[in-house]
Amino acid sequence: MRPASIIRFDQLFLGSIALGIGNTILNYNSTMAELEADPAVAELGMATPGFLIGASAFGFAISLLLWYFISRRASTVAKWIMVVLTVIGLVGIPLALVGAPLMQSIITLVITGMQIASLWFLFRPDAKAWFEHGPRGMDPSTFD
Repeated sequence: MRPASIIRFDQLFLGSIALGIGNTILNYNSTMAELEADPAVAELGMATPGFLIGASAFGFAISLLLWYFISRRASTVAKWIMVVLTVIGLVGIPLALVGAPLMQSIITLVITGMQIASLWFLFRPDAKAWFEHGPRGMDPSTFD
């Protein structure tokens, strides 16, 4: 039995991933245009649909892998990797929002808020017990 905080983490984090996939799909054409307009990116051969799709898939795969280790394996290491990556992402938010269409900016901020909220649930008392004892060996009364 997983604690309520881990279930909330799942809901918020997986929701942010789903919203991120939707955002990527909706903004595919504008992102491709940005890549093609940058001579340095084009010179490196990264202004291709394959690169964009592969890079996006890789990023979502990393997120899902971290989610798996946090939610299903109670990995403290994965939790802290997620925290560090989120902080790095927060630093880049202002740059990502400059010149972005309004709807893309709003969706980006919503995704970021969902990710921060999901991380907050990882530091609640019932989640702390989850990380200390792991998915096996948990006493269900711990979460009552």
